[in-house]
Amino acid sequence: MNQNGGGNLMAGRNCLITGGAGSIGREAAAALLAQGARVMLVDRDEAALAATAAKLGANYVTADVTRGDEALRYVAAAARLGKIDVLFANAGVFGVVSPVADYPENVFDEVMAVSVRGAFLAAKYAVPEMRDGGSIIIMSSVMGLTADPGVAAYATAKHAVVGLMRVLAKELAPRRIRVNTIHPGPVDNGFQTRIERELDGVLGGDATAFLNGAIPLGRHAQAAEIAQAVLFLASEMSSFVTGTTMAVDGGMSV
Repeated sequence: MNQNGGGNLMAGRNCLITGGAGSIGREAAAALLAQGARVMLVDRDEAALAATAAKLGANYVTADVTRGDEALRYVAAAARLGKIDVLFANAGVFGVVSPVADYPENVFDEVMAVSVRGAFLAAKYAVPEMRDGGSIIIMSSVMGLTADPGVAAYATAKHAVVGLMRVLAKELAPRRIRVNTIHPGPVDNGFQTRIERELDGVLGGDATAFLNGAIPLGRHAQAAEIAQAVLFLASEMSSFVTGTTMAVDGGMSV
């Protein structure tokens, strides 16, 4: 795939994606590129990021999203392509499954730093470089709409970014920049598989089967399905959508 892509829904748009080496970041980039966008991918995993960018034909910069100086650097790299039209703040980590009383403080801090501080810094530095009428999408989770025992850091972080989104949606409305969160349920990818193998012990059985039973549509999402929701929020298809929590969870949060 190349930067010109096969469609024109995003023609001439400059898109910045953090967490670009993961499956959702990769599929979102592919969907945007296929519609004519230019994409800058950001991740701290240099090897995976370089491989992803080479496969897609995207631009990339390695950075730690929790650091302000590195956020300023990756935003500047993206802005060299032109004014930023779309920011997809997608970087996140899960943490561990543990009761609050036993939850490791350093793990809680890391989850909050990547998901919440990372999204804040992305917005802080990208907003001045954005074109009016653009779109910011912040990755949350079904755990940003509900909660379960043992996921204190993850659920707290995914709820927190909803607050950030709502502030940004009101602040940026005069510039017609739309801001929304996206809330996937379980996705068939390595990130979710690692979580579920940890949950196996907590549940005393197959966590994947258990979760499929909790999803009205009866299955995990594919990363490409989440990417289509990102494309909707990035494009003019969602021209009057801002301040929303878009659940893409097969009905899990109903």
